[in-house]
Amino acid sequence: MIEVNEVWLSREPMDMRAGPDTALARVIKQFGKATPHTAYVFANKRGNRVKVLIIDAFGVWLAARRLHQGKFVWSRLREGAAIALDQEQLASLMVGLPWQYASKIHAFDRV
Repeated sequence: MIEVNEVWLSREPMDMRAGPDTALARVIKQFGKATPHTAYVFANKRGNRVKVLIIDAFGVWLAARRLHQGKFVWSRLREGAAIALDQEQLASLMVGLPWQYASKIHAFDRV
């Protein structure tokens, strides 16, 4: 099981051809270091692809997700500091829901 204690959403788009080493270099450049048990989320310019780099105690994981229709709901500001997300917001983002409104208090549910 991969343990994730923190999630950071990068505002700046990333080239989706980037592999784990390039994504890790970007994390180090943006955050100064890569913290264990942390997930870093990146999107492409179009907003239809996402990569998640997860650092654990043994190495790095790089997961990719692509939407065939529509776009991931992203920050309107494409520059600036990264945004901290909680687990509910990450889950909402990954299925294409507006993560800004997801929290423990306001949970999305299938009807």
